[in-house]
Amino acid sequence: MRLIFMGTPDFAAEGLKALLGAGHEISLVLTQPDRPRGRHSAPRKSEVRLLAEEHGISVLTPSRLFTDEEAIGRIRELAPELIVVSAFGQLLPKEVLEIPDYGCVNIHASLLPRFRGASPVQWAILSGDKESGVTTMQMDEGLDTGDILLQESIPLAKDETGGSLFEKLSKLGGKLILETIDGLERGTIQRRRQPEEGALRVGLLKKSSGLLNWNEPSDRLERRIRALNPWPGSFSYLLGKQLKLWKADSLPGSGDAGELSRIGKLDEERILSEAERAKLSREDFLFRGDAGELYLEKGGNDILIRCGEGFLRILELQEEGRRRMDAASFLRGRRIFPV
Repeated sequence: MRLIFMGTPDFAAEGLKALLGAGHEISLVLTQPDRPRGRHSAPRKSEVRLLAEEHGISVLTPSRLFTDEEAIGRIRELAPELIVVSAFGQLLPKEVLEIPDYGCVNIHASLLPRFRGASPVQWAILSGDKESGVTTMQMDEGLDTGDILLQESIPLAKDETGGSLFEKLSKLGGKLILETIDGLERGTIQRRRQPEEGALRVGLLKKSSGLLNWNEPSDRLERRIRALNPWPGSFSYLLGKQLKLWKADSLPGSGDAGELSRIGKLDEERILSEAERAKLSREDFLFRGDAGELYLEKGGNDILIRCGEGFLRILELQEEGRRRMDAASFLRGRRIFPV
């Protein structure tokens, strides 16, 4: 089939790979403009653009397709049979939706109508869902509101992270778009309207979404740590420096620390300077039973953090400017604060 592809990140690149591998003719790719990324914030091409250029496909990078008459004119000139969209990052104007013979089909990383919008992969884990999946959808002018074409679900593992689920759904998306195109050509797909019952729209996650609120229950915090691994990463602050938490277990508890030695407290934000820390007395770090208290299990190497409900056992963490490490390595040769 003669296609135009629109997409930007890794998830979309997997769909483009599948289409190329199946021999579909892709006459044009549209992707987001180059964005600053990485430590030095240098502009970098999207994964979709890199893949398209590798295969000699023409690329357009409209910052806003709604107002880019040149891009819309190019799409109309090419007269595609179908436009495939995957994590493009922009809504499509009605005039573009109406150009292809088969319309525009979106590859969405959730079981619609649940998790319409951005970051559906992470939201499935954050919400404690038992399954996730991919939906191919006939696009309309709304945000992920079009008719469902095909849908396939997968179970979530107990230790599922945002990264592991992203990889699974990326591959599933590539498989499902090929099945969708085949069904459209054969006329075997039965479109069905999305039910309003169960519809849920979610927002874009940011770096600040990783800040942990220790007044929340430990099971919810454990899910957040998994969902935001690897990006943006969950974090708190210890002695004024960022502390990233990569892996943890949720432990039930009534709020009584029991056989635990208190070793410090996490800050709510980066507020303590060296001079301020020097002025702190021993009494500033005595047990108060607050959420965010740090404990060391007696006779062991487990770091536990008191939460609004229960405790969080930290298994892997990372101090600012250092590598990831397990709790035993973090504690080796140090005491966070004597009490």
